[in-house]
Amino acid sequence: DVPPVYVAATAPKMQALAGEIAEGCLTPSITTPAFVRYTRENVAADIDIGCTVVASIDEDRDKGRDGAREIAGMYLANKVQNIACAADTLLDLAGIEMDEIRPVAEAMEQGGRLAAKAKVTDALLDKCKPIAGTPADCIAAIEEYRDAGCTHVMLELWGDDRHEQIRLFGEKVLPHVRD
Repeated sequence: DVPPVYVAATAPKMQALAGEIAEGCLTPSITTPAFVRYTRENVAADIDIGCTVVASIDEDRDKGRDGAREIAGMYLANKVQNIACAADTLLDLAGIEMDEIRPVAEAMEQGGRLAAKAKVTDALLDKCKPIAGTPADCIAAIEEYRDAGCTHVMLELWGDDRHEQIRLFGEKVLPHVRD
């Protein structure tokens, strides 16, 4: 048996190719529901859309969002430093301006991921559309991704005590989002 083939794609031509030849299309980090809808249009096929989504969960909303802030900072800095033009559509659909993330990238260069995390404002984190916060916040976020056309969520967990986060997702989120 041949394993399923997935194409990781950001640009429209690669996404269209995924729709022609693959069982699924995998989206990049900082995927948002708007980018999922864009991807669904580009693949023009009924295939699995796998979304890598910044994630962190805790019973305390601020702690849950804090972990997501750290990984969002790393990914946003990467968009400035390494793939500035390739990320234009991704950032545009999230409503994120380069001027908004440049301080994050500069902080990453000067002080690493924790310095970058400190530059990710609540407003910027909200634009990244993480699956983060309390279990109820995470359920709502996953439903928003599903409504946009995401069929496969890949959580990019970050923050303190990831084993506890996995337990919380398993016990308090998955039973509510599985069909």
